Amino acid sequence: MEKSTRRKFSDEFKEEAVKLVTDQGYKISEAARNLGIHDTQLRRWVKAKTPEEKLSTASMSQLQNELKQLRRENERLRMEREILKKAAAFFAKESV
Repeated sequence: MEKSTRRKFSDEFKEEAVKLVTDQGYKISEAARNLGIHDTQLRRWVKAKTPEEKLSTASMSQLQNELKQLRRENERLRMEREILKKAAAFFAKESV
């Protein structure tokens, strides 16, 4: 009985294979078939390379809360700027 050897793939090959799925929109099975690898292997590579892109619902809600807070602060700062513009125009008019 022959002992089979494992194929080893370079990091560049893995990255390019993952990019086919994530960036170019290929299905995992289609990309794996074209590359001559098993789709399970490619699925593992995709999962290993993109865990940071998948945010948990808790972190997603934190981001939404922060976004709301920043939008409120932005609106307040715009109002303050408009008030200062009007005040500067008022005092400039009186000094003439």
